[in-house]
Amino acid sequence: MSERIPEEKLNKILSSTDIVDVVSDYVQLKKQGRNYFGLCPFHGENTPSFSVSPDKQIFHCFGCGAGGNAFTFLMDVDGMSFQEAAQKLGEKVGEEIDVTPSTPNVDHAQLEDEKRMIEAHELLSKFYHHLLLNTKEGQDALEYLLARGFTTESIRKFKIGWSLPNWDFTVKFLEKRGYPLELMEEAGLLVRRERDQSFLDRFRGRIMFPIQNPKGDTVAFSGRSLQKGDEPKYLNSPETKIFNKSKILYHYHGARASIRRKQQAILFEGFADVISANEAEVENGIATMGTSLTEQQIGLIKRLTDTVVICYDGDSAGIEAAFRAGNLLTNHGMNIRIAAIPEQLDPDDYISTYGSEKFQQDVIGAALTFMAFKLRYYKLNKNLNDEGDRLAYIEEVLKEIVGLSSAVEKDFYLRNLADEFDLSLDALQQQMGQTGAPRSKKVQQSPAPVAAPFNRKSQLLPAYQNAERRLIAHMMRDPNIAYKVQDWLAGVSLNVDEHQAIITYLLGYYEEGLPPGARGFIGYLSDERLRRVVTEIEMMSISEECTDDELMDYVKQVLKHQKMLKIKEKEQERKEAERRNDYRKEVEIAMEILQLRKSL
Repeated sequence: MSERIPEEKLNKILSSTDIVDVVSDYVQLKKQGRNYFGLCPFHGENTPSFSVSPDKQIFHCFGCGAGGNAFTFLMDVDGMSFQEAAQKLGEKVGEEIDVTPSTPNVDHAQLEDEKRMIEAHELLSKFYHHLLLNTKEGQDALEYLLARGFTTESIRKFKIGWSLPNWDFTVKFLEKRGYPLELMEEAGLLVRRERDQSFLDRFRGRIMFPIQNPKGDTVAFSGRSLQKGDEPKYLNSPETKIFNKSKILYHYHGARASIRRKQQAILFEGFADVISANEAEVENGIATMGTSLTEQQIGLIKRLTDTVVICYDGDSAGIEAAFRAGNLLTNHGMNIRIAAIPEQLDPDDYISTYGSEKFQQDVIGAALTFMAFKLRYYKLNKNLNDEGDRLAYIEEVLKEIVGLSSAVEKDFYLRNLADEFDLSLDALQQQMGQTGAPRSKKVQQSPAPVAAPFNRKSQLLPAYQNAERRLIAHMMRDPNIAYKVQDWLAGVSLNVDEHQAIITYLLGYYEEGLPPGARGFIGYLSDERLRRVVTEIEMMSISEECTDDELMDYVKQVLKHQKMLKIKEKEQERKEAERRNDYRKEVEIAMEILQLRKSL
């Protein structure tokens, strides 16, 4: 747990923050009337439906329903915690927030060490980048990169740099700026000389590729040698307190917006493929860090999308790795396609050889379904002219077909198998029944459920729902109205569950003495669904002033709908009594219905 940030400080940060400035760092906004509009960063669209209100200091997408205040925008777009978002905005407006965990088990000295390690990496990343682009020392490395097809734009975007060939330049550079050398050794930036235990630079005379954690902090490097014979070709940072390869995906932070917009991630094996793909206008690429895909990495991807195109090397090792990664992702309920690279090339080489357009169209655009890929995979190293290999292949494919959730898919692949090997469909279906379920229990490959989006149709709501929303809108503006409506409802709940939950939270919000207004209340809500509803309500056009008569009309609409539901229920009871020839009961219910109608 972390210490709760005082509400006064949060309100001060919000009141000093312009949400238009915050959102503009991520979305190109254009002013239309009183609000600003742009393409939503949370889903793909061609027509701007993402609105930012400077008056109300909230954002709302009329396409997908995303909405909130400046805090929740950063939480959603950057995957930050609430405290991290508050700290980031606090730094912008000069309000320092200490997000150090308050639990006694946390080693505060260790947290400070990690902070210093990240600072040193960030400092060196900027310095290496400067050396590459702006000095004579980096000229050869820059020319090498440009000759390899890197553009200056990509070099800047990925912050590629150059480390000097000196043995102790980084040692002196960090020591001069007050960084403890023992700590920098722990950070993986320095090593010790065996003979006298003096410190040396880990990276010398190498093209430097910074590696960032999911928050965008530089936490490691990969250095490529420029001279032939300088081994290893790639020298990577060791695992440290701030760098764990299994928990990081290369370019994850930089690709988030594109992945969200396209609702698809392209998964590569190495950072060179990511950079080349970016040059080819495939900007939603990420890569594992030279290891097999891990559970933690899958968790990162699932924050952004449930659809992944695996684009590994075209050699046998790459195909095996794609098969393993595809199964792992499928077991997590994700939608998988496999982009096949021909001629045993890797993506980087393919783009260099055939160009961006063919990579986009013939590789990414022509990606196979995971089942289609498996049909190819199981044929590898088999001679299908051999009866034993042919039967083994059919058995393997049947096991995969059994695991498919869609009856149409099952029928499609069974017919393909029957046609390919001139077998009867009945025989294959009988064999499939004997095969049973696959050995590994798989989650069905279907998108994860998401909250139903709000769209422009939500303006055409039934009268009672509009009444409830208008009540909430006025209640958020004035605590006195909130308590007045509570008294008038006299314990009767609103008809829509989300609406009732919102006013329950709102009354609790006011009980804590917090100020009225959707901007602050949105931050108080922990449920994303409720935040979306509140944001949509706040974007409604309502009058600033509201009379008691108007409020009472809304309350009457709420109560009227409940009476109408009661009348329908009684009508069913009356019909049931009529069916049983229970005339006394039928008359009794009819009188109840008459009294309810009179009260409308």
